[in-house]
Amino acid sequence: MDIAVDPEWWKTLFDEIYLLTDARSIKDSEATRREVNAVCELIPIHPEHRILDLCGGQGRHSLELCKRGYKRCTVLDYSNHLVTHGKALAASLDHPINFIQGDARSTGLSSGTFDHVLIMGNSLGYSPGIDADISILAESYRVLRRGGWLLIDVANGTNAKAFFNPNVWHEINSDILVCRQRKMNENSISTREMVISKEKGLIRDRTYSIRLYEPESLAALVEGAGFTNIRVYPDFSPHQSKEDYGFMNHRVILTGQKP
Repeated sequence: MDIAVDPEWWKTLFDEIYLLTDARSIKDSEATRREVNAVCELIPIHPEHRILDLCGGQGRHSLELCKRGYKRCTVLDYSNHLVTHGKALAASLDHPINFIQGDARSTGLSSGTFDHVLIMGNSLGYSPGIDADISILAESYRVLRRGGWLLIDVANGTNAKAFFNPNVWHEINSDILVCRQRKMNENSISTREMVISKEKGLIRDRTYSIRLYEPESLAALVEGAGFTNIRVYPDFSPHQSKEDYGFMNHRVILTGQKP
């Protein structure tokens, strides 16, 4: 089975349908709380710190951080739909979060501005080559102050390969069914995702590909970007259920510091 993928799939996939297909993770408030618990435990974060939620989607982690008193959050994401959605959520909760639509490889933000950069929810590995991820890490390094911290949360590539399932599906509600066909490549997984409405029929048929990082390869990449004091936590999961969460059952969290 061959799954052809547009290398720029990530520019258009994250829309209102994505908010449905991945709702089990990105709209699960308890999972988000557990993820933010990990952030607060693993880096020295304080209420006055400036936090960049890079590739932050609709800002679910920043919304939870703001709820806990961390009011200086900035969310940057390429998806205009998610940024607009996040702005509306923040306004409804009266949270002073700054949302920016932009490219994580070149944010346009000032150097040395932030105390922490968070890259959560498997937001590395979208491009076929490794260069884009290197650029994202270089940009994270640039916008951090000296002594600032980077935290990355991605799928654990070792476990993704060990527990690989080529065909999975789940029901979102009484109407929507999500079916995924997957192909394991050497360092990535290509996926065809079909979203089917029992009433309306096929509403999405798209492909995408995610580069996998094993704990060791992720640490080497971050070290190559100039970070020090790197620590790797390879056994993180915010999910209680054993069902398939698109390789987000088994995660690796990495922290590193700008010297």
